[in-house]
Amino acid sequence: MTQWRREFAYWAKELRVIPVQGDSVERGRLWQLPSHVKLVSYETLRGDVMEVRDSPALRKPWGVVVLDEASRIKNRHAALSIACKRLPRERRWILTGTPFENSIEDVASLLEFLLAEPDTPSLPLSPPEIVEQLHAHQLRRRKEDVLPELPPKTVHDIVLELPPKQREAYDRAEREGIIQLTSAAGSVTILHILELITRLKQLCNFDPASGESAKLADIRERMGEIAKEGQRALVFSQFTDSMFGIERAMDYLKAFQPLAFTGKMSASQRADTIERFRGTPKHRALLLSLKAGAQGLNLQTASYVFHLDRWWNPAIEEQADSRVHRIGQTYPVTIYRYICANTIEERIDATLKEKRKAFQEVVEDVSLDPATLTEREFFDLFDLGAEARPQGSS
Repeated sequence: MTQWRREFAYWAKELRVIPVQGDSVERGRLWQLPSHVKLVSYETLRGDVMEVRDSPALRKPWGVVVLDEASRIKNRHAALSIACKRLPRERRWILTGTPFENSIEDVASLLEFLLAEPDTPSLPLSPPEIVEQLHAHQLRRRKEDVLPELPPKTVHDIVLELPPKQREAYDRAEREGIIQLTSAAGSVTILHILELITRLKQLCNFDPASGESAKLADIRERMGEIAKEGQRALVFSQFTDSMFGIERAMDYLKAFQPLAFTGKMSASQRADTIERFRGTPKHRALLLSLKAGAQGLNLQTASYVFHLDRWWNPAIEEQADSRVHRIGQTYPVTIYRYICANTIEERIDATLKEKRKAFQEVVEDVSLDPATLTEREFFDLFDLGAEARPQGSS
């Protein structure tokens, strides 16, 4: 919400804007105050619509309801999505750079918000009808079409060899993990596979026993050159714990006075961190959790982005890159994405590339997540045969 308040203050000072926040009593009061605009987070709206009797948010139609980062309502059955669709509204807009992240069903939920009425939010559509309605109602603009002045973006995929002790720790963990899966033949589930994948991806980031990290060592070296240029960088990771993710990277990069931005921080702490990074050049790096920092932030003061670890869904990574590659950026943008050679990271990347290639023959801008991998593809990541899978599975 902080970003929207800044934009309204800059572009439309004449409008009275009220952020709806605070405890339930205070929010109830703010909902009823006269204003041109109410700003509310998705989480607050979910609580005020789904948990409050006679919610003031539902008492009268809104002139227009705008959903920013509308992929948040992609799950049509989630309470957050239901709350948004209950809002009485005369007009409705959605803003998103990723209308679907995982499947065409994501778009169905967005279309329900646009086309269905609050009292009948369900809108059964077949996949061809979803595509037809999307084309009929979307106003699509690509960066290269509307922002020709935007500096170029260069993406580098960096494949690193693990140093000896980190390699030893990784190989041991994978070997022991496969033995455990094999010994549980017939009862292994995808959840077990995902647990092993997570453990191995963490070891690709950092080996706690030796302190070795091929990725963080490479980032630290590149950050030295970036700092000499007077430039700044964002570092994204899906891991926020002290052992494998952002906190560990903070220690590795302490020479560059990094700041951290995670979902565990309060809204005021996150806003303060962004202001400090924007306004204090000595902070050369901002380390962000991917889920908390990939959306809704303007960080054009940086021109480099590092993806310490890769997410299943490249659309999320694209959103993260767009924190710096956007209106107001004056420098060329450089993106570094890391993969460790001869590890689970390399195998997952190869599998997803093959699936994207097949999908792109049918639909544009496809993105994938774990749900798009078949059970067999999960098991094949570790060369586990049919005997390891539960009986009756394919």
